[in-house]
Amino acid sequence: MTVAFGQLFDEHRRFLWGLSYRMTGSAADADDVVQDTFVRAIEHPPPRIDEPLRPWLVKVALNLSRDVLRRRKRREYVGPWLPSPIDTADEPAPPSHEPMVDGRQSLEERYDLLESVSMAFLVALEELTPRQRAVLLLRDVFDYSVKETADALDLSEPNVKTTHHRARQAMASYDAERRVPTAGVQDASRRALFQFLERLQANDVAGVEALLAADVKTTTDGGGEFRSALRTIIGREKVARFYLAVANIGQGRTARLFMLNGLPAVVVDTEIVPPKVAPRSVVQVDVDPAGRIRHIYVVSATPKLAALSHVVV
Repeated sequence: MTVAFGQLFDEHRRFLWGLSYRMTGSAADADDVVQDTFVRAIEHPPPRIDEPLRPWLVKVALNLSRDVLRRRKRREYVGPWLPSPIDTADEPAPPSHEPMVDGRQSLEERYDLLESVSMAFLVALEELTPRQRAVLLLRDVFDYSVKETADALDLSEPNVKTTHHRARQAMASYDAERRVPTAGVQDASRRALFQFLERLQANDVAGVEALLAADVKTTTDGGGEFRSALRTIIGREKVARFYLAVANIGQGRTARLFMLNGLPAVVVDTEIVPPKVAPRSVVQVDVDPAGRIRHIYVVSATPKLAALSHVVV
């Protein structure tokens, strides 16, 4: 039995981790969910072990993930919450043109796998209830049928349809500005990120502002561990002023490029920093169709940066 479960772990771990990460936005929580799911499979296996195990494992992982989300809602988080960055370097970018499935463009009504681990998508999911989040992921990311989704969540099919409709309504703001991380979008993001960091280092105020959209936002997550903006900053002048003020704090700065959550990101390490200033941060930008930066994400909370070796898709 141990050998059999070892094989099942190898077969299902990657899928369950990807589902759990998308549910929780946390690599550490996804690790715990997957581990607890297989512990339950060993200690309390499903009654029909001759049937496919994945549906049962998915049901357990979703229940555990929903518990994680409920506990997180009850805890007070210092400042804005962002997902923990994960490495997606080995994952191909989605096609620039939406593939046709059954005579229609498939991405119009669903989300690409790589898109569904992006910062923007995972932040948008935070507006959904745990049930809505689970239904949306199963239906629109993992292409589950209504019946399969109902079975996984112990819901009726009409309830799945209603929950799915409400989840899509809650995602309307994301959908209105949605940009799938194609190779072209990745290249534009990389150029904007490099130029932004170069102009910050040069203290080029006009140059920094020229890169930013008028309604640019920045969200910084220090988790209460390090100094960061306690709310999302909005507007070209405010965002530029914020970054120009903090750009050259500390000494011995190095930067490395990664592909994280579907887009280029820079991991910035600073050898000598004042108290409460993060020695390591991940910086990533979203760009609009004109190539201007519309959102800057910075994650510096130490527990969230331990997951950079994960590949999820």
